Amino acid sequence: MKPQQNRPELLAPAGSTESFFAAMEAGADAVYCGLHDFSARAKARNFGLGDIEKVLAWARSHDRRLYVTLNTLVKESELPQLVETLAALEATDVDGVIIQDLAVWRLARDHFPGLDLHSSTQMTVHNSAGVLQLERMGIKRAVLARELTIEEIRHIRAHTSIELEHFVHGALCFSFSGQCSFSSFLGGKSGNRGRCAPPCRRRYRYRNKEGYYFSPNDLSAIDLLDELEQAGVGSFKIEGRMKSAEYVHQVVGAYRQVLDAAPQDKRTALRTAKERLKNSFGRQPTRGFLGEARPTDLVTPNRKGSTGRFLGEVTRIRGTDISFKTGDRLHLGDRLRIQPKTDKAGSAFTIKTLRQGKNKVRKVDPGAQVTVPSPYRDIFQPGDAVFKVSSDQAFTLSEAACRRRLGQASRLIRKVDLHIGLTEDELLVRGEVAGLSLERRYPVTTEAAASSPLDAGTLRGVFSRSGDQPLALDRLETGELPAVVIAPSRLKEIRRSFYQDLAAALGTQISTRRREHLEQARQALLARVEGLPDRSPGVTVAVRDLRDTHVLRRPGVNRLVLPLTGANVQGLSRQGRHLSSRPGQVVWDIPFVQFDTDWTEARKMVQYLVSQGFRTFRLNNIGHFPLFDNLENVRLLTGYRLFSLNSQAMLAWKELGVEEVTLYLEDDRENLTQILCRPTGLRTAVTAYAPVPVMISRIALRSVKPDAPVVSDRGEGYRVGKRDGLTVVTPETDFSLLGRLDELEEMGCSQVVVDLAHCGAFSAKGKKVMDATERNHALPGTTLFNFDHGIE
Repeated sequence: MKPQQNRPELLAPAGSTESFFAAMEAGADAVYCGLHDFSARAKARNFGLGDIEKVLAWARSHDRRLYVTLNTLVKESELPQLVETLAALEATDVDGVIIQDLAVWRLARDHFPGLDLHSSTQMTVHNSAGVLQLERMGIKRAVLARELTIEEIRHIRAHTSIELEHFVHGALCFSFSGQCSFSSFLGGKSGNRGRCAPPCRRRYRYRNKEGYYFSPNDLSAIDLLDELEQAGVGSFKIEGRMKSAEYVHQVVGAYRQVLDAAPQDKRTALRTAKERLKNSFGRQPTRGFLGEARPTDLVTPNRKGSTGRFLGEVTRIRGTDISFKTGDRLHLGDRLRIQPKTDKAGSAFTIKTLRQGKNKVRKVDPGAQVTVPSPYRDIFQPGDAVFKVSSDQAFTLSEAACRRRLGQASRLIRKVDLHIGLTEDELLVRGEVAGLSLERRYPVTTEAAASSPLDAGTLRGVFSRSGDQPLALDRLETGELPAVVIAPSRLKEIRRSFYQDLAAALGTQISTRRREHLEQARQALLARVEGLPDRSPGVTVAVRDLRDTHVLRRPGVNRLVLPLTGANVQGLSRQGRHLSSRPGQVVWDIPFVQFDTDWTEARKMVQYLVSQGFRTFRLNNIGHFPLFDNLENVRLLTGYRLFSLNSQAMLAWKELGVEEVTLYLEDDRENLTQILCRPTGLRTAVTAYAPVPVMISRIALRSVKPDAPVVSDRGEGYRVGKRDGLTVVTPETDFSLLGRLDELEEMGCSQVVVDLAHCGAFSAKGKKVMDATERNHALPGTTLFNFDHGIE
């Protein structure tokens, strides 16, 4: 099926070769896939660089596009591998690279200009200022946060010009993408490193009531496509690189059906597409935030947070045999997942034997009591849930068959623009392809034309054939041609000779450029420098409001972080007069989420504070940079939400005007040591104490209050609170490196940050933390997070 042109792109996930072909056959305009490294879906099968060349060749031969995800945070030691990958992708000529870490942006911009960059939704771009900043940075496309309404997207489109992409279907995260550290907090498996072990899908207990409080339903915006197109979205993205080829085929096919339907057939197409989506084995559908900023159907706590069609509960276990009453039709070859009543992960298997009573059968109808053998023993119990997660009735092309099909794909074909001119005895041919220009002159014998003189149509007919060269004619210009003819055999000789020369020159250029760009990028990586200047780190204390600003009088405290709120700014004239004499010690912290309705007020507050002599601000989102347009002598710092996990990202922030970065909260000792010995010229801050907001969400949990913790089956407690209109989930165990400050000093950090905004600097807890900071004593009952055991 060939997609319609001049409509929004339908962009499908490809976590495997089977999913790639499923998407192609169902009508996707483009696919996005990950490599074995630097992919936010590290658990997907993903692709090697050799696979990418074949997949791209197949896609291009069918007029489709391929985007590659490099949308994870990169450790310092991984930078050499990153530049190798970027060099290979530029040589391959993929249609775009989806990024999160600004190290990728900086290296690609400086050394691999052939790559078009798209910002990942992991960058939490959620307002027009964020998209504008990406536009200034040369990013071609912004993948917007999934927390936006259609009206908010419309506002972004009205104030920016780069391409906009938005998810229309698939799994949703409870937290803003890129801002979840839940999985990392539990065991170092960072979602920002592609290794999320989704704790949001687990069952929790709140006041003795169990529920799936953090498990969102699945986005399904199939009936909002026209509105999204009118709002300015140019690419409709389907989530699912961890999903089966069958899922991809069903979902892409449903969306293709609606996009291609004529206006008078739209209602019927929607109805049949929604029926098709029921067979995709997703969760309960929701429009997410697209319809309204306060949807009520995003989380259903009494519904299991699992994909698949719920069939029933296990009634009996005998050895490896599992018995249950099925709520849906079953066939041999269907795939089941048994989900324990605990919060442990489920186990899946394919039905190879199906029994009804004592009889082996090939299929059963809903309501039948069935028994199926599983490959597992002693891990299931009566009462565990049974889900059907795929069927043998849909896309069934095997991995081996897909590999064979890829192997049959031709080489990557590159489009050529030709200009052909003719003198009395020479044919001038100039070709341009992939930035290469080649010109050749060929002697010819011409004769006056009695009829059908040489023209652009004749030349296009000849040069449209490229033989065994990986080239295809795109545009052809001739200028004015005399009324002559040239022997067809001579034109064919010229075509063969020119395309052979052009292909050889192109191959040489690609190889040379790859080698040169790679070497330049390697040289740009910062070497380790031993013996950087010794510095005793200062202490920065983050507080909630002006009542705690007297913490500046504590020994060793040289700086204060205040939230940029209306109450704090307005209170300066009453409570903050003592700060006016020391504005250099005050850092104004900008809330990382600011929808467009909030941004103008934030800009006014920043301008007012600058007029009052306050110059230092901490930024927490890419959309904060435009707040400081046309303001002079301001000092910009980054919070840990503007990720700095490597020296190249730090240099990127420096180029954007930053003087000091706060290193990533999830980071470990080894990587911190690697970063801090690089001569970036930036001051560095490391968080030494803080509660860890493992999730920040626009989803309102009406059934959960901060008066009691939400508790997992493992006994871990989490508080669910509100901050700036957002839901914040925080573990009861705080993060602390107190007692290890000497190590941070040896590493060379400039500031340690102590965050007391949750409790107050002069509360009993706040005083205890400050005492421990001054004495460098460990705080009992806290966690080192990933500092010792590492981040994956």
